[in-house]
Amino acid sequence: MKFLLLRLRVMWRRFRHGEQRQADNRHYTRQVDALMRRANPFSAWQERADWIIDVVHWLRHVPRVSMLDEDGRVRFRQERLHFLLRWLDSNRDLRRVVQATLQKTLREAAGPELFCATGLPHEPAFFSELSEHIVKLALPKPPFEADLSALFTVLFPTPEDAGWLLALDRHSVAQLWKLMADDGIAHNYQQQIDEALIYLATMVLADGISKAFRQKLDPKMPLQATPFMVLRRELETYLYVNPRDEAALRSVRMLIAVCQAQTDRIYAHLDEHGVSVSLVYRVERMRAQLTRMALLTDLRSVIYSNGNGGRQDGQGAGQVQALLGDLIAAHHQRSSVRGLIQRSFSLLARKMVERNADHGERYIARDSKEYRAMLKAAGRGGVITAFTVLGKSMVTALGAARFFEGIFASLNYAVSFMAISAVGGVLATKQPAVTAPVLASKMGQLDTVEGLRALLTEIAQLLRSQAAAVFGNLIGVIPAMLLMSGLILLATDAPMMTAEHARASLHSLSVIGPTPLFAAFTGILLWLSSLASGFADNWFALRRLREALAHQRRLVYVLGAMRAERWADWLDRNVAQIAGNVSLGLLLGMTPVLAQFFGLPLDVRHVTLATGSLTAAAGSLGWEVLAAPQFWLAVAGIASIGVLNVGVSFACALTLALRARDVPARIRRLVFRAVLRRFSASPRSFLFPEAAMAAAKPGAQAESDAADTTFGDTRQADAGQSSDSAPPDRHPGSRHG
Repeated sequence: MKFLLLRLRVMWRRFRHGEQRQADNRHYTRQVDALMRRANPFSAWQERADWIIDVVHWLRHVPRVSMLDEDGRVRFRQERLHFLLRWLDSNRDLRRVVQATLQKTLREAAGPELFCATGLPHEPAFFSELSEHIVKLALPKPPFEADLSALFTVLFPTPEDAGWLLALDRHSVAQLWKLMADDGIAHNYQQQIDEALIYLATMVLADGISKAFRQKLDPKMPLQATPFMVLRRELETYLYVNPRDEAALRSVRMLIAVCQAQTDRIYAHLDEHGVSVSLVYRVERMRAQLTRMALLTDLRSVIYSNGNGGRQDGQGAGQVQALLGDLIAAHHQRSSVRGLIQRSFSLLARKMVERNADHGERYIARDSKEYRAMLKAAGRGGVITAFTVLGKSMVTALGAARFFEGIFASLNYAVSFMAISAVGGVLATKQPAVTAPVLASKMGQLDTVEGLRALLTEIAQLLRSQAAAVFGNLIGVIPAMLLMSGLILLATDAPMMTAEHARASLHSLSVIGPTPLFAAFTGILLWLSSLASGFADNWFALRRLREALAHQRRLVYVLGAMRAERWADWLDRNVAQIAGNVSLGLLLGMTPVLAQFFGLPLDVRHVTLATGSLTAAAGSLGWEVLAAPQFWLAVAGIASIGVLNVGVSFACALTLALRARDVPARIRRLVFRAVLRRFSASPRSFLFPEAAMAAAKPGAQAESDAADTTFGDTRQADAGQSSDSAPPDRHPGSRHG
């Protein structure tokens, strides 16, 4: 009885499913009949193009309310295409009209732009391409006249369209080809493929023999011997002299591969000598053009090897599908403004990260001796910061216009930061932005338990260094500021700040208020200054200014050859530090002025400067201020400023470094869990160095346990997934000054 009921249930489902399919077929029949009756080979080209757009839109349309996954959507579209082809086979009269309309439209769409322009960057520079993207997004597109490239991009408006085109079976592709094309159309498009190949080879040649490229490759090589020039000659021989010669085809393919290898050499040169966004854009454009040439060459070779004119076999259909899929994917990749910026700036970001990592190594205290040295250096920085606070008070007392007050404050900050660097001091909040890339470089090599343990040790050392710098700054700035306040009181018989000004300073530093927000904003400014530092270092190396200054005729005449070379070497070593200090001074001094100009109530809160201001205010108000709640709220505000300055700057720098080095998310989660376990087991090791080996053993044991536990958890979580480890850093640190 049970089996009988199950069989009846199956039969009922089949009956209902058949009814549903019949209903869908009736619905499709009405839609297809209405669409196909609009075909008219005698209408204008734009009207025929609009009709083709509507037909393809019907094919690719999937109901919005649908539970289908991506594979289900592909099958749904294929079923619609099969239904359309069957309907046309059963309606011969309309099929002839549709075929005539399609073939006339394709025959009138002249020009090789579909093959040599769709999905490829064609502007000469990065910012020209960026402005073109923005204009296309902002302004409506004009109607296209007999332009198959524009029609193609409208027919397939999403990147997913490439999937269902590539999934079509060979029989359906053959039916579509028979419906849309004949021998004349096939011959016409074969000629357009040849024209597109010549155009792309000319574009590659123009860039390949340019001065910017030859300087990165071999400037002494004759132009006629460059692979780009040889590629153009061999391609013309293959297309117009020996179109069926396999040796000529192999020669063209080999030269395309050689030209692609030349672009790799340019990237290697940029990695070593500095990155230019304009040159990266041109190299990426050449790589895309060479890839398109390889696809067109493969398609052309299949067409000529078959020798069957407009008829397409399975291999030819596959090549056409691959080309169409590449056209769709390349078009949508190129039309993305975010993708364009990411592709053009990724190498620059990685190079800036690597240069910051080189500078950040010296800010990490790895033992007790270096920890004490960091404390002393930070103490010197704190003492100089006390003079910075005094200078800021004098600038405020001048009562100048807000703009000039910001200029004077920026100069005060910049001179102070330069002085800290000159005496070998350290400013705590400048460290995270240059030490985070060091941590990211270690994450890129994490593939064993021992590597994770070494990384945990590196994190602990890095955070201890941050703590030492903060402690040293505070130890230096507080007594120096108190001494300054006392001297001013003895010399002028008046406190450094008026009572009203001192209370306003305490109120502005209170943890209850906008202080945490301003502190986080200052952390972003600290990170931006590190970007300016890395950019200046990259620019100095790219322009080869060290060699230019060492051999500058007037400079050599004034200083002498040896002094000019020493001065160029010194500037090469310190240009990043100078740019970082000056940019940080400008950001701290001018950002509040510009924000107020636009009506934004933004201000900066730097932990060392804020501590100096709090000390000056407390010294002006006297000992009784220690009993005031406002003072302790300001102390809590100082603590929040320190945490947010360091935390936000470190987070921004680490995020950029991880993205630039392509560290997988799995590795990031693994490290985060291991750090939490290590901190819960031994929080002291993140703030203070182990005094002796005995004291270090508990922390080391906790570190080992955290590494073993986390690595084991991650392996269990990743079971069934790819076991590939994170790729090692393919771009080792760049030159050292």
